[in-house]
Amino acid sequence: MSTNAENIHTQPVLLREDAENIATLTLNRPGKFNALSEDLLTALQDALDGVARDDSVKVVVIAGTGRAFCGGHDLKEMRSQPDEDYYRYLFNKCSDMMLTMTGIPQPVIARVHGIATAAGCQLVANADLAVASSNATFATSGVNLGLFCATPGVPLARNMLRKHAMEMLLTGDFIDADTAARLGLVNRVVEPDRLDAEVNELAVHIATRPAVAVRTGKRMFYKQLDKDLESAYRFAADTMARNMMAKDTVEGIDAFIEKRSPAWKL
Repeated sequence: MSTNAENIHTQPVLLREDAENIATLTLNRPGKFNALSEDLLTALQDALDGVARDDSVKVVVIAGTGRAFCGGHDLKEMRSQPDEDYYRYLFNKCSDMMLTMTGIPQPVIARVHGIATAAGCQLVANADLAVASSNATFATSGVNLGLFCATPGVPLARNMLRKHAMEMLLTGDFIDADTAARLGLVNRVVEPDRLDAEVNELAVHIATRPAVAVRTGKRMFYKQLDKDLESAYRFAADTMARNMMAKDTVEGIDAFIEKRSPAWKL
């Protein structure tokens, strides 16, 4: 007969559940605080690639099992292969997964409870939206071990005011959920017993919006960030002109003018 430990060991490192056009990807290494092992990074990459091709999925939620959202990279696994080329491969693998999160057409919501540290905090910052339990805490704590959280610093610097991001990166100190919301790391903070409901309500709300608008909007939002102001406006105007030609957009505007409910196609 299998032991409980064996049963846990044989569980997939990533779970997927689909409901109401929402795909929930759950990090499933509870005994390791859902640390991002090489296998888990591969599973996340494969799942996000699959979601990108799945038109039935309108929103993605990333969650974690056990007591934590994600404790960052698996340091024991990393130290078992003390080679600079391996470390470069691993960090690039993680970066590619983060880029895929940003690049897929569906909005990604982080559902955060417990700790989100280092690359786990990076997951939160990199998600399009984040909802946190009031018991969640956040840190880029690598500096405490002599390792500056360089890759987590990329989305932190793009989502928070620069000095607040630098303070997190240089001190390694934890911040609570309310502070994370104030600094722009998460969108909403709710009591633990409301976390699932709040995430679901937000995801369903977005999923009921016309996909052409949501997907166009996500792509436009990130592409314009690196442009100068004039180029960003030109790009935004071109995006809206093309968006106006979509059938669902025509239907939505006509329905508004005619004071009726729209009949979306997508």
